[in-house]
Amino acid sequence: MNRLAAESSPYLRQHAANPVDWFPWGDEAFALAAARDKPVFLSIGYSTCHWCHVMERESFADAETAALLDDAFVCVKVDREERPDIDALYMAVCQSMTGSGGWPLTLLLTPDRRPFFAATYLPKTARFGRMGLLELIPRAREIWTARRAEVLEAAQGILDALGADAGAPRGEAPGLDLLERAHDELRRSFDPDWGGFGDAPKFPMPHALRFLLRVHRRFPDSGALAMVRRTLDAMRAGGLWDHLGGGFHRYATDARWRVPHFEKMLTDQALLAMTYTEAWLVTGEPSYRATVEAALDYVLRDLADPAGGFHCAEDADSEGKEGRFYLWTRAGILEVLGREEGAAFCRVMNVEPGGNFAEGAGGRATGANILFRSPPRPDDPDPATIDRWRRALLEARALRVRPHKDDKVLTDWNGLAIGALARAGRAFGNRRYIEAAERAAAFIASDLTAPDGGLLHRWRGGEAGIPAFLNDYAFCILSLLELHGATWNTAHLRTALELVERMTERFSDPEDGGYRLAAPWPGVPAAGAKEFFDGALPSGNAAAMDAFLRLAALTGWPDLAERAWAVARLIAPSAERAPSAHGHFLQALDFGLGPSSEVVVAGFLGKPDTRALLDPLERGFYPRTVALFKDVEAPGEVEILAPFAAPMETIAGKAAAYVCEGNACGLPVTDPGEMLERIRAMEERRKS
Repeated sequence: MNRLAAESSPYLRQHAANPVDWFPWGDEAFALAAARDKPVFLSIGYSTCHWCHVMERESFADAETAALLDDAFVCVKVDREERPDIDALYMAVCQSMTGSGGWPLTLLLTPDRRPFFAATYLPKTARFGRMGLLELIPRAREIWTARRAEVLEAAQGILDALGADAGAPRGEAPGLDLLERAHDELRRSFDPDWGGFGDAPKFPMPHALRFLLRVHRRFPDSGALAMVRRTLDAMRAGGLWDHLGGGFHRYATDARWRVPHFEKMLTDQALLAMTYTEAWLVTGEPSYRATVEAALDYVLRDLADPAGGFHCAEDADSEGKEGRFYLWTRAGILEVLGREEGAAFCRVMNVEPGGNFAEGAGGRATGANILFRSPPRPDDPDPATIDRWRRALLEARALRVRPHKDDKVLTDWNGLAIGALARAGRAFGNRRYIEAAERAAAFIASDLTAPDGGLLHRWRGGEAGIPAFLNDYAFCILSLLELHGATWNTAHLRTALELVERMTERFSDPEDGGYRLAAPWPGVPAAGAKEFFDGALPSGNAAAMDAFLRLAALTGWPDLAERAWAVARLIAPSAERAPSAHGHFLQALDFGLGPSSEVVVAGFLGKPDTRALLDPLERGFYPRTVALFKDVEAPGEVEILAPFAAPMETIAGKAAAYVCEGNACGLPVTDPGEMLERIRAMEERRKS
């Protein structure tokens, strides 16, 4: 066993038995590299990464390769999910040097952490047009020995270039034209046949879909809703969706959403559940609600930790094969369901006698099948029958060897999950989801909070560690706003405001108003750089801007709006270059451009007249509206957080709603229909 056996990360522990003399990231490894005058071999991945497993089997578990690596380098392993700051810096290096990125991420560093070589997956020996490790090692040794000055100059040049990019100037505050250009860009890349954007591989892009729902709200004739519906319908019917156990796989390798990369991640469930919930609120389509419920039930069933948080992901691989847990032969289905019902299920789910799944780069037929739905036919079995078959097959599948689960709890990922659960619970009137969200929020407050009140990033098996990053704060703040809207508990609002101040203290850059992912490393200004565009997760700066705008509207505190627009001006040049890559920023910008409204309901919580006003706020799609509840039986808290609400009271003992714009409020109303009419009238006004 090597040093990684003492680490908490499941990914690092997966490599603890390698013959490679791995170090975790830290001063010890880099000091040893300096003392031995060796470069550092840095490998970054995560525990449910398919190609990380491949590289381990081929090279890191191989004694010959391990001996060569240890002789030439000091070898360091990093879990990208534990240390997103390290991953972000060196992924930017890889993209700058090679034009692409991915995991496993492979770099060579000087002992002072400067990179001079970058790649992703490397086979043991050269193939697929890729250099092999056995070719890289002697070449790197020769360059390090004979051309040291060139290496150091190039390494410094790479970091200098990234540091210059990180200091991008601010632009002007963007307007409606950016929303329109982003919509046009998405429309041009939209696949009208199968939904989604671009060709294979296809990613769900929930940030862009949620932006399009807001475009539809602002411009109903834009065609944005049709793009969203086509995409959501195709993803749900395809192999991207787990038709037995619920939940989405990571992405599709084909244009039709049929062949997934089988990994299942908490973040995808959260972001897509939020997207389908909003689509249900807009359309009332029953299948969207059913999709949300199945995805969240999967999270609660298979990813929940008894302590209250949620685990990260389940692997694509089991028993050494990608997708084995999820694939079926026709004979296997007939064995479970019987010949007649099994044949009917196979027709509905496109199961073929010879299989529809090809394995590996060569497309080897395996006889296995991915389950995906055909378009509905008049002779399809009724939904109850299909659900009975699904449950029988799920029970049979549970007897298989389950994929590895990464059981660490990450604060930022849990923030996304809390928000999705709260939003769905609020929309559907489902207390179970709201209670799960509250348990997870309480877990973060108790187990992922340091003695000084700052957040921690990672928890596993009772041990928390790693100071939090920007995304931990930003996503948790947004989740608390969702919880506030689902419970009307002002404590969530108060905690959100406290986290805003801690986030600002730790990560804000007073020179430009932006927020760093992490504190910069000494001598490496590009480390902890500000990120503006969305990846698999929303941009932390965009999430912070979104939170500031909503909190400013809820509280009337103008400095929060000023912070939001400072971030907007910083993101603007990046968003102008590639609008559709900034989906969460566009959502925040839609809110900020308005017209937006604040609604304060004053009443007695639990009484029918109060519920009549709160229910439509909880179960409507009003993306430019925020709401407060003032409990007239417990005054004080709301007035402290939102002083503009102080004079608002019930009318002749009846609950009253005050619809405001910019904290300037109209006369109170007691009729829910009149309240909604005022909200709609305000949101539907165009603002140029």
